[in-house]
Parts: sequence; C-alpha cells; structure tokens
Amino acid sequence: MATGAKSSTTQTQLQVPNRLIHEKSPYLLQHAYNPVDWFPWGQEAFDKAKNENKPIFLSVGYSTCHWCHVMEEESFRNKEIGHILSEDFVSVKVDREERPDVDKVYMTFVQATSSGGGWPMNVWLTPELQPFVGGTYFPPEDGLTRVGFRTVLLRIRDQWKQNKAMLLENSQRVTASLLARSEITVGDRELPPSALVTSQRCFQQLEEVYDEEHGGFAEAPKFPTPVILGFLFSYWVTHRMTSDGFRAQQMAMHSLKMMANGGIRDHVGQGFHRYSTDRQWHIPHFEKMLYDQAQLAVAYIQAFQITGDELFSDVAKGILQYVSQNLSHPSGGFYSAEDADSVPEGEVKPKEGAYYLWTVDEIKDLLPEPVEGTTEPLTLGQLFMKHYGVTETGNIGGIQDPHGELEGQNVLTVRYSMDLTAARFGLEAETVRKLLDTGREKLKQIRKRRSQPRLDIKMLAAWNGLMVSGFAVAGAVLGKEELINQAIDGAKFLKRHLFDVSSGRLLRGCYAAVGGTVEQSSSQFWGFLEDYAFVIRGLLDLYEASRESAWLEWALRLQEIQDRLFWDSQGGGYFCSEAELGGNLPLRLKDDQDGSEPSANSVSAHNLLRIHSYTGRRDWMDKCVKLLTAFSDRLRRVPVALPEMVRALSIQQQTMKQIVICGSPQSQDTKALVDCVHSIYMPNKVLVLYDGEPSSFLARQLPFLTRLQKVESQATAYVCENQAYSLPVTEPAELRKLLLL
Repeated sequence: MATGAKSSTTQTQLQVPNRLIHEKSPYLLQHAYNPVDWFPWGQEAFDKAKNENKPIFLSVGYSTCHWCHVMEEESFRNKEIGHILSEDFVSVKVDREERPDVDKVYMTFVQATSSGGGWPMNVWLTPELQPFVGGTYFPPEDGLTRVGFRTVLLRIRDQWKQNKAMLLENSQRVTASLLARSEITVGDRELPPSALVTSQRCFQQLEEVYDEEHGGFAEAPKFPTPVILGFLFSYWVTHRMTSDGFRAQQMAMHSLKMMANGGIRDHVGQGFHRYSTDRQWHIPHFEKMLYDQAQLAVAYIQAFQITGDELFSDVAKGILQYVSQNLSHPSGGFYSAEDADSVPEGEVKPKEGAYYLWTVDEIKDLLPEPVEGTTEPLTLGQLFMKHYGVTETGNIGGIQDPHGELEGQNVLTVRYSMDLTAARFGLEAETVRKLLDTGREKLKQIRKRRSQPRLDIKMLAAWNGLMVSGFAVAGAVLGKEELINQAIDGAKFLKRHLFDVSSGRLLRGCYAAVGGTVEQSSSQFWGFLEDYAFVIRGLLDLYEASRESAWLEWALRLQEIQDRLFWDSQGGGYFCSEAELGGNLPLRLKDDQDGSEPSANSVSAHNLLRIHSYTGRRDWMDKCVKLLTAFSDRLRRVPVALPEMVRALSIQQQTMKQIVICGSPQSQDTKALVDCVHSIYMPNKVLVLYDGEPSSFLARQLPFLTRLQKVESQATAYVCENQAYSLPVTEPAELRKLLLL
C-alpha cells in the first residue's frame, strides 16, 4: 500500500507513440507513450545491441503490478531517464505473462545475485543476452538508503565503456555458475526418494512456519498458497488415523477460514486479492489474478468435500461467480487479472485499493434502513459495520499506510461469527445472514459506479486450463451442470483460439478485441510447458465432470506433444520452454518450485499418473518415475518447495484407484454413482466411464473394460486397485462404503 518516491525531474508522455504501440500486451501498451525507445523482446533489439555495441536494458513486469506502475510513472515517463535509456542502451520491455521463459531465466539471476526478486525486474545484459547486473524497483533519484535509477544507469553506462572486458568476464562466470546450479537430472539414481519420508519432512517443514493464530505459513506478506493446502489435504488422507493427519487437516481448514474472513477476500464482489500485507489477512495487495481464483476455488471445494461445511462451498461459489461476472470473455475464455489501482472519486491519479475501500459515512448513507426486532435501535449500516470491522478512523494501520493517505478508509473483514453478531443484537443468525447479504448487494451496485480497476484482457492457455479445472471440479462436487458447462465453454475456447490444428500445438495466449472478438498477438507465441500441463489437467478434470471422452482424447494428444517438445530424454523431467523458442537465452530451466502457481513439472507428474491409469501405457508411468527421480535432491532437501510434487510422489508409491462405472453417460443411475464418487475427496483416483461399447475410445485404451458388465441392466461400479477388481455395486451407498475402506 506504500507509495514510491516522486521524481524531481520532468515527467512526460510522448504525443507520438514508440514501437510498443504495435503490441497487444496491456503491459507493453502501458509503456507505448514513454519517452523511451522501447523494443519488444526479439531479434531486432538483439541485432541493434550487437551492431552498436550497447548493453541491453531488460525490464520485465505485468499489467496489474502496482510497483510496475510506480516505476513507469516515476522513471520511464522521465525525459532525462528516457534519453539515457534510448541513447546508451537498447531498452527492451517484456510482459512476464507472455514470456515466462524470459522471466524465469533472468529472475534466477536476480535472485542469485541480490537480496531477492520481484517485479518490476530490471536486468542489464550483454548483446549475447548474458546478464551482468540486476534488481527490481529503483526510485528515480538517490535517497537516503537507495541509489536512484538515473545514477544506476549512468554508472553502468560508464562501466560498459571503461571496463567492458571485466563485465563480460563476470557475466560469463555468473552464467556458468547458474548453469551448474540449475541442472536437474536423474544422475546415477534409478528411483525417486521414499514418499513416506519425503511427505513427513514436508509436513514438518510446514508445521514449523505455520501461523497458529491466523493460519497461513509466513509472517508478512502472506500468500494463499493453494499448493500447500492441497498437500495438507492429501497428507490427511494417508495419515487420517494419526495425530499428524488431524493436525494437517486442522492447519488447512483454519487457514482457509481465516482467509475467507479476512480482507484478502473481496466480501462485496467476491474473489480473492493477490496477497495480504499483514499476518491477519486484513490489508491486501488488491490485484486479482485468475490463477488464484482457479486454484482457490478447487481448494475450497475440496475442503467442503472433506468437512461438509457449507462455508467452504459458499466461498468457492463466490469465487466462480466473480470469475463469471468479471473475468469471462463472451467466447468462453478467461481474462488474466484485474489491477490493484483505480482512480478515487474526484481525483485524477490512480491509487491502490481505491475501488474496494469504504468510509463510515458512505455505509451509513447507503444502508440507513432500520433493523426490526433488535435489543436496541439499529440500522443496517450499523449492523454491517460492526460485523465487518468498519470504524470512523479507518482500519488500515500505519505500516500499510505510512503517508496517512487512507485515513478513514476501511477494508471489509469479518470480525465476528454470524452467531456472535446475532447475539450482540438479539437476532437470529439466519436473519443476520440475510441482512448482510442485502447490505453487500447494495454496496456492490454502488461500487459499480466507481472508476473500475483496469482489466488485463490477455487470455493465457495455462491460466485458462487452471480455470477449466476450477469450474469442472466445483461443478462435479456440487452437482451443478451450469458450472460444468462453463468449464466446457472454456475448453472449447482453448481449442478454438489457442490450439493450432495443423501442428497439434498450443499457443501461449490471445487477447480480447472489439465487439467480443478475439485477436492473436502481433508476434505468435507458442505454448510453454505450463500451458500444456495446466490445460491437460483441466481436460482430465473436465472429462471426469462431463463424462465426455472427447476431452480425454485431446488431453492424451496434448501429452504426446508435450513429451516431444519439452521432455529431457537424458536427465528426466520437462524443460520449461522449447529448445528452439528459447534458443537465444543463456539457460534452459526446469522449474523446481511450487509457488503462486504449481510447477509445471509437479502438475505433469500428476497428469502422467492419471493418463497411465486411463491408458495402461507403461511409458507414461516410466516418465513419471524418471521425472520424480530427477527432482530427488530437491525433494529430499526442501520438500516444502515442491508440495505439489510431493503429493504426486505419494500417489505414485501408493498406486491409483480406477473407479469404473458401467452405464449410459446420461442415465440417472449412472449420474447417481458418479455423484457419489465426486462427493468424496480422493487424491489418488481416476474415474472411468464405460458405456458398454467395445469400440469406444476408452475400451481401446483399457481392454479389460469389456469384461466388466452391468448388473441387472443397472449402472454398476467397480473399484480397481493393483489390478484387482472389487465386486460390482449398483447403489451409491454401497459404493461410498467401498471407497471409504
């Protein structure tokens, strides 16, 4: 929430745009009128650097990044700084969401050579693209504790002219070191580490950093980390009869409840903000990312599966409602994000969080209605403010608001349970629930009149794949066809706009255009590993939700393409990018961390296990084992860095359950058995629907299906594990008992 220092020199925007005006990325377009001779990432910039013997200034960010906005305003609009960047450097702008390969390579350098990473990321490169200096946000001018951006530019310019040989030598040495440190390979190992030992160590590492009071796994800033919650759910399943299993469930559920009550959740419009700036989940960084909504929808619906607590299902439905209303394209795709910044009423300059904040006077004016049946005179506004912690002085502390700009402003956060608020005023809990629903809806309608945060209209294959999973899994668990249909629309969008039929390859992304149409990037970007891994996961989830085998067939074809483009046949595991696509980059990496998004290798391990169970193909199981073996060192030393991969390791060493339902896909008795399967949280299962047709796609993949028959013409379920099949069952209650054994 803090704001950056202001430049004392002239800030301006060009009347005539620079070459970024021809790009589609919202982030690049935000810099199209800077007085900087910006280039997009590409050969034109690289050739210019070589021909003119100039270092490259690479600046990487994304459209909803608050500090990217700050640096753009302070430094890149500055005419003097713009002149230096244009004359002494070849300046290149990259949208990290368009080119995650570029971002990962140079972020690896920044993290290895400085105190941390983040965005905007600013790196200076040789004309051969080897990095030699890097950092994140720079204020425009020197301050008491930080060197200003202008000073940094002048020093690097002078060093390049006077000590170029030393810079090149240092660059080559650092690059060689990074190559050695980033190598992930099976080496002389034949098998991955023990799942039991690795998962136990991962759990212990998480317990050490768990926030007992507020939930979550850090002090501040605090991120939602759905990958950690997913690990804890799976750990509970395999340890449910132990104290550690109970503890894992308690840690996950408490974290989810605290997030749902905190200001990180948008209580008016639903959905979750990016992260909390404090331990209490109270004051968020206000941008909203599609990948957070997708993963959190799944986490909350899985919590509902485990507990039956409707708080969790309500939160999941709220997330999906937000995505449907705010992040959905008419053609079925999903936009990337909403910005943190917007323009407050009566002002001209955007501020972070302005769209989401409330004063006491606003709520009093909007909710003046008296509440009947209370123990004291009460308006709806007073009830609302009590429940959501709204005060006259505001509820944003000085640490989050060091300049006092947000005095009197409030972030809505649940301060009391429904029962406590009801008891305070002598009301029934259900009455309070309805009143708060009314209040939130009124505030939502009024909020629509405010200047809205910018929408990043980029639609990425990877994040759309995650969102297909979100709608598919929630729709299956809740039995809501409308959610499954939205997942189907998302998958159709992917196939129509982000899939090249002739090559069978995915494209990275596309953009919303006028009139509800879609347009491609000015430079066509092929999909990266994460695009394939996340889309394949989405298609597998969609098959199980919709019972339409066409989605499974497409997933298998994409897996074959993924293997051809990214698999490391020598070292095992998948590279993040194609060899050809990243040919100019000094490193070709394998992502080894589950962070705000899961590592594509972690997701691929799960996909391979599921696909092996759908097809019986041994080569895919062999790939999964080799992948897990390649990451052995990381899994042994710091499994907490790869909780999603630890889950896959545990499943691989437990074996998968194949739940086969023989029946017509659309019949009610089939649906009843399918609904039973979806009601239970089982991380190590695949659901196979066999319609009795020997020539069907699945029967060709799994010939044993033809030996499984319906009992007395009723839909019939079999549970297959370790190549042994249960006795057939036809009643959901019988199937439930079988699955819970």
